[in-house]
Amino acid sequence: MSLSLELLPGVDWSVCVVDLGRGEVLASHDPERLLSTASVGKVFALIELAEQLRSGALTVDQPLDRRAVTPVADSGLWQHLSTHVLPLADVAQLVGAVSDNLATNVLIDLLGIEVIRARAAQWAPGGSDLVDVVRGLRGPDDPPHLSLGCAHDHVTILSRLWAQRDDPGSVSAQVLRWLAPGADLSMVASAWHQDPLSHAEEYAGPVITNKTGTSLGVRADVGVFHSGGRATAYAAIANWAENPPGTGRDDVMRALRAIGENLRAALA
Repeated sequence: MSLSLELLPGVDWSVCVVDLGRGEVLASHDPERLLSTASVGKVFALIELAEQLRSGALTVDQPLDRRAVTPVADSGLWQHLSTHVLPLADVAQLVGAVSDNLATNVLIDLLGIEVIRARAAQWAPGGSDLVDVVRGLRGPDDPPHLSLGCAHDHVTILSRLWAQRDDPGSVSAQVLRWLAPGADLSMVASAWHQDPLSHAEEYAGPVITNKTGTSLGVRADVGVFHSGGRATAYAAIANWAENPPGTGRDDVMRALRAIGENLRAALA
């Protein structure tokens, strides 16, 4: 099967698409190039959390208090809720469903950033990593990125998660459950026109499980499409000079959506 990427020039790309049933690479461009991936790296916090839940080191009903960390805005719902305390399971679900920044930092505070990074090194040998906590403003002494990643690493991670999805007690099944209601289908996943708030069942299109990342000059979308018994993993990461804010953004989003449209056509 031939898949055209039609990548936008003047943008740094890392892209990989793999048929998980056959192990066939359907498309690839600089798949091992590390780029800024914004919130995509939150997956590593979820993986570490699932590992600790499986081992019994943590429990799903453990209460977590958002006042334990510095308030942070932008993506997420917890900042808009009245309750300061939620059970661990709900905090993780906020990260998976709406990429909640405050919930992410509460999990990092609980787990430890170095512990999460050590887990990332095990799952992503190409160097993909959750580098830091979410910050409203990154100063000169802070890491310049929330996370780094390459398409090859993230397709490999998705392949590993997908292969063990049917084991209800596995780390993979838990992480995929957290990611299943992810609400951002604005990039590659937009091609199927699924309901952003309900796409975890195959009744009007493929089941889509994905994680996205958005920041100034960063758009990234990694995920799995599953339809008719066929699963395809993809990772598309774009970095560019978005100065002033908004520069090139429309063109990058069109390019990401074109990857999805071409993939949909190829899978038809």
